[in-house]
Amino acid sequence: FMIPGMMVIVLFLFTTLFTSTSIVRERELGTIEQLIVTPIRPIELVVAKVAPYILVSFFVIIEVLVIGVLVFGVPINGSLSLLLGLSSLFLVTALGLGIFVSTLAKTQVEAFLLTFSTMLPTIFLSGFFFPIEAMPGWLQFISYLIPARYAMVIMRGIILKGVGLEILIEQVIAVLIFSTVIVTLASTRFRKKLE
Repeated sequence: FMIPGMMVIVLFLFTTLFTSTSIVRERELGTIEQLIVTPIRPIELVVAKVAPYILVSFFVIIEVLVIGVLVFGVPINGSLSLLLGLSSLFLVTALGLGIFVSTLAKTQVEAFLLTFSTMLPTIFLSGFFFPIEAMPGWLQFISYLIPARYAMVIMRGIILKGVGLEILIEQVIAVLIFSTVIVTLASTRFRKKLE
């Protein structure tokens, strides 16, 4: 039960933290201004900055899966391709949040602290430690605003129960909405920041 949840938390923290701090570091060093004067568009700059973290994040997902299977004996009952595909959808949300945080933070320390300020609600309100049904009603309502809540259901459903996309469609739509909103906000703020 904890291994799929750990995948979501590690993926969210790792991706958001490193994306936000790397972009802020580029701004602190002044190299982002040098990139702005080149003929590349802002979207190309963002893609170039986050592409390595996408690859590393997939490595982290596979590493957690392998450790879960080999060390803890967690069977993967569902489709591995569906698991990786839906993980990439959640990864877009985490990357978008990292870019959004980088537009708010002026220093790497601020980016680090802002990322961790999103991490605590994610850990406690996503169903990782505590069942959402056991929370007070007002916390259950707030948990609907946490993208990791839906990713937990997706990961646990595929790994532990072997369910398919038809069962997880509500969670997939929710993660898709979050990723669209967060990436739109992040790209808008990032473009304004560059201009």
